[in-house]
Amino acid sequence: MTRGAETKQQTARRFVGRVTLVMAFFAFFASSLVARAVYLQVLDKEFLNRQADTRHLRTESISAHRGTIFDRNGEPLAISTPVDSIWVNPKEFASAVDKIPQLAKVLQLKPEVLMRRITRSMDKEFLYLKRHLNPSDAQRVMAMKLPGINVQREYRRYYPASEVTGHLVGFTNIDDEGQEGLELAMNHWLEGEPGAKRVLKDRLGRSIENVESIRPPHHGKDLRTSIDLRLQYLAYRTLKAAVKTHNARSGSVVVLDVKTGEVLAMANQPTYNPNDRSQFVAEHYRNRAITDIFEPGSSIKPLIVAAALESGQYRPSSVVDTAPGYVTVGAKKIEDSRNLGRISLTTILARSSNVGITKLAMTLQADQLWGTMTEFGFGEMTTSGFPGESAGMLTHFSNWRPISQATIAYGYGVSVTPLQLAQAYSVIGNGGIMQPVSLLAIDESASGDRIVSDDTADAVRRMLEEVVRPGGTGTKASVDGYRVAGKTGTAWKFAKGGYSEDKYISIFAGLAPASDPRLATVIVIDEPSGELYYGSDVAAPVFADVMSESLRLLAVPPDAMPAREPGTVMQAMADRNASQ
Repeated sequence: MTRGAETKQQTARRFVGRVTLVMAFFAFFASSLVARAVYLQVLDKEFLNRQADTRHLRTESISAHRGTIFDRNGEPLAISTPVDSIWVNPKEFASAVDKIPQLAKVLQLKPEVLMRRITRSMDKEFLYLKRHLNPSDAQRVMAMKLPGINVQREYRRYYPASEVTGHLVGFTNIDDEGQEGLELAMNHWLEGEPGAKRVLKDRLGRSIENVESIRPPHHGKDLRTSIDLRLQYLAYRTLKAAVKTHNARSGSVVVLDVKTGEVLAMANQPTYNPNDRSQFVAEHYRNRAITDIFEPGSSIKPLIVAAALESGQYRPSSVVDTAPGYVTVGAKKIEDSRNLGRISLTTILARSSNVGITKLAMTLQADQLWGTMTEFGFGEMTTSGFPGESAGMLTHFSNWRPISQATIAYGYGVSVTPLQLAQAYSVIGNGGIMQPVSLLAIDESASGDRIVSDDTADAVRRMLEEVVRPGGTGTKASVDGYRVAGKTGTAWKFAKGGYSEDKYISIFAGLAPASDPRLATVIVIDEPSGELYYGSDVAAPVFADVMSESLRLLAVPPDAMPAREPGTVMQAMADRNASQ
């Protein structure tokens, strides 16, 4: 054999050896894969299941809706409606960024804005694209079948009465958490606890099957308020018209149930619509009836008379000499519009005599007067529990000077909220007993606290009836068919450097029916413009309108029906029979 032939044989042997080695390697590799596959699918199949679950099983939250807020008769004031929110996993969506223009169009967003939000969040796994869509709009998004796009069921708060109850009910933020009003005060009661579930998702991140429930959702509890929506609409409509008519800065109405302390209506102007987040301005959504304070002017005088009667120094028949029509306390001269001479306590209220009430107050001990006013609720918050409630202002008697005691007698140097004033008048209407103020419906009223004697409350209530009768300052507050007890008030507003001479607060506070009061109502109109600004001209007519309709809606029997002459009924029956 030649050398060349031998070399070819050696080369062939090496080639065959290499091929054999390669084939053996591939045979071993294939055998290893088969063995591994058999092991995983037969002997250790749970491993693959765990890996599949890791890639396709996800835990999702189950939203819980807030409890519904109702009025006392079951009318809804705040309800939760289902909505859908669209979110994306930017990492999974990376392969479909070219679809952003189409996605933006469906979401009604600008493409460049959507592009910027997604590309800046590529390191995240969760990003909201749009919250609170209608379910039908969310379905259009999901129909695009884009990777990483997901839908989440949520709830949005809706307020059927809108601005009529906005100040009282308040509102929630986009995450359904209470921010103002009863939504905030009762958030712990209304909010729900989200649940959780495990779902199976496809390669596009879409849920295709609910695997198991981890934790069921617990929905919020319903809330029944003390508000009567019928009276609330009435108070809102009447107040809005009055503020517009007198071109006033603002106004408030509070209607209390004298027997239970429940707030049946509470309205303010200006107002806002809690369904429109663009209107969320503190100046509009602040509940002035509870948060704002004012000097009550002459509307405080009945409480001073009550303090005088409680002191034992005066009786309902007592007389005060107001001659010569003014009184000087320190350097201040306090005057009436004219010299009323010797007048009764009833006339002091009916004619709203500053001189008479000042002389009355100055004969009382400072601590006794302060104590009575404190018991009436001045200087302390009510039991409403409303967020941001003001306690008003009543300085301690140890800081009083003689002029302080004099001016407090006719409503200056003390500040109250409309709700506080309504509560104080409810004491007069409830035989001297104060019921805790409640914004929630009460099934059984509390026993209440006695503030003044029944005789004192009855005497003051009778005096206040004369305010509304001819000759008194509050005749425009009268209500056909009902006896009314109330008091007007007109107070200068405090301005820089002292009291303004052209800015007023008009007030009327009263009770009806006076024979057995059911409602205590306070009207406050801030800065009425024009020629009319007295409480008797501005606030009293609003009181009459609100009280008249409220008593009829509540079916309260009239207590002042016109007297019939003898034989009138028989004559009417005879006339009817003759016509038949």
